[in-house]
Amino acid sequence: MNQDCLKLTAYFGERQRTDGQFLAEQLLALYGRERLATSIMLRGAAGFGPRHQLRTDSSLSLSEDPPVAVAAVDTATKVAGLVDAVVDLTPRGLVTVERARLIGGEQDTDAFAMPPAMHGAVKLTVYVGRQERVRRVPAYRAVCDLLFRRGLDGASAFLGVDGTAHGLRHRARFFGRNVDVPMMVIAVGGAEHVGRVVPELYGLLRQPLMTIERVRVCKRDGVLLSRPDTLPGKDFDGRPLHQKLMVYTSEDSLYDGIPIHRALIRRLRKAHCASGATALRGMWGFHGGQPPHGDRLFQLSRGIPVTTIVVDTPDRIARSFDIVDEVTRQHGLVTSEMVPASMSIDADSARRRVELASYDY
Repeated sequence: MNQDCLKLTAYFGERQRTDGQFLAEQLLALYGRERLATSIMLRGAAGFGPRHQLRTDSSLSLSEDPPVAVAAVDTATKVAGLVDAVVDLTPRGLVTVERARLIGGEQDTDAFAMPPAMHGAVKLTVYVGRQERVRRVPAYRAVCDLLFRRGLDGASAFLGVDGTAHGLRHRARFFGRNVDVPMMVIAVGGAEHVGRVVPELYGLLRQPLMTIERVRVCKRDGVLLSRPDTLPGKDFDGRPLHQKLMVYTSEDSLYDGIPIHRALIRRLRKAHCASGATALRGMWGFHGGQPPHGDRLFQLSRGIPVTTIVVDTPDRIARSFDIVDEVTRQHGLVTSEMVPASMSIDADSARRRVELASYDY
């Protein structure tokens, strides 16, 4: 399998309900029935939405209603048929649709070639099982180790609590091995580096499933490489364009004495330059020259990775990047990418048909 696909992501509060059930359960049940190639539910560490209500694990609010992200990936035809249903189910939140390349299943890896559109930097997402092992090492660690050795800019592993893998749903349970509950590793690197590592991942994993997406690396270890691409508000057919910033840091990387992701969430919220942001805490990863690291028993500091995501209009992203640039003046990896479809939903907002914009840049 090596084909175009769509990634459908919903950001909302975990305790949101629709038709008497939790929204997350409704979405994952839908993806299970439709046997999507992969989907995953991630709990956030902090965030805010259009109403600018702050949720963070530094207060009791997180345990009551933490921010979550539910992402689903499959062929363009299959996901496109689910977008309107997901929007209709969501009473309040953000729904995005992004283009990607889906790689998995049987394939002649010797013949693998990076698609021509994927030039410069790319984002590689690798999906593995929670208890999957590679030579007695957790698969997510084995993947991060390989990506580090091959010179990628960074990678972060995230623990899922529910989702689908190869069309089958797997939910985390208190009593159970949770072998196939999905995890994902998000990595950033040059297209040439990623193109060379994909065949190695095929040899490493028992059921490889990956996506690749085009991104721009804006900052690396405090060094400004490029601002986000300057995009218009709409494509040539009048469909709205959006952009996404992803800020990869560690929990022990500080700005003015507090973790960078917390400072970033607070600054963006206070400045009202972003409609929302979500910080996801990982459990293993690396960025820059430091080897992979993360959660360990009895460690003195938590150097686990944290990724902060901001999706908004191009003009708001440009203003938000000024804050991101300041907060990451010493640490972090920052990327930007185009989002062809995004809808911010509130209970009283009018629902519109989601259409994917198209714009070459």
